[in-house]
Amino acid sequence: QEHIKLAAEYGKSQLNMGHLVDSQRKQRGTGFELRTDEYGAVRAARGLFLSSHGQQQAQGEVLEMSAAVGQISNANNQMAALTSAAETAGALTGDISTQANLLSDRLKNLQSAALLASAPLGVALTSGEHLQLTSSQNTMLNAGHNLDAGAMKNLSLAAEKALGLFAHTGAMTMIANQGEVLMQAQHNAMTFNAAQHITVTSTEDEIVISTPKTLTLNGGGSYLKLSGEGVEHGSQGPMIMNVAQYLIPAGGSSLDVAEMHFAETEIAPVPEQRKGLISR
Repeated sequence: QEHIKLAAEYGKSQLNMGHLVDSQRKQRGTGFELRTDEYGAVRAARGLFLSSHGQQQAQGEVLEMSAAVGQISNANNQMAALTSAAETAGALTGDISTQANLLSDRLKNLQSAALLASAPLGVALTSGEHLQLTSSQNTMLNAGHNLDAGAMKNLSLAAEKALGLFAHTGAMTMIANQGEVLMQAQHNAMTFNAAQHITVTSTEDEIVISTPKTLTLNGGGSYLKLSGEGVEHGSQGPMIMNVAQYLIPAGGSSLDVAEMHFAETEIAPVPEQRKGLISR
């Protein structure tokens, strides 16, 4: 069987091609292997294309990447459709134009110093410790089916400007099985809207709704207003009270309103982390 081996004893640096065998002529595999016990680097100043799409008998252009470009184009079209639906619903939308321009102006045929990696059946990146994906501008994640993210400890999402969540046809679920759920609009308003019914239930404790100003309940035009100035009822219909007793003690009474103070946050340059052990 044909095979070629280029080797340097220092660092056991080798390029093995063809029918790969060991020192006893026992087969180790086929194809090519580039390996070293020292450092390795692959550089291409005009662009780099990594692919496991087949090109039988070395036929076709070196930069034949129609399969990879097609996959990215399909993903862009799917995201454009989702973005259109999100925009119609009034949700935060993604930067689809930048995603499309990256493909047409840079990745396709490697028009600039870009790196494109593609595989027809799967790509996996794994690390025994840390893994970092970073971009100076946009980072895009697309999936034709499911996009799953999980962490055995904490999952943190932070945005300097806006954070948007949108589900087109299915439900949106947020559950804390053992901890609390905290939602705050610290320096602006909060709105809850639903086309159908809204249910608020506490299965084991009380429900407290509190405001230092006015609390208004409005059902079909009949209303109840609670404020520091008193209690106001209003309705165009009758008022029916089914109670065992109706007591009006002498004198007034009130409850204290809990005060909350929110910190003003700002984004400031973070000093470079000191060198040393990596946090786990």
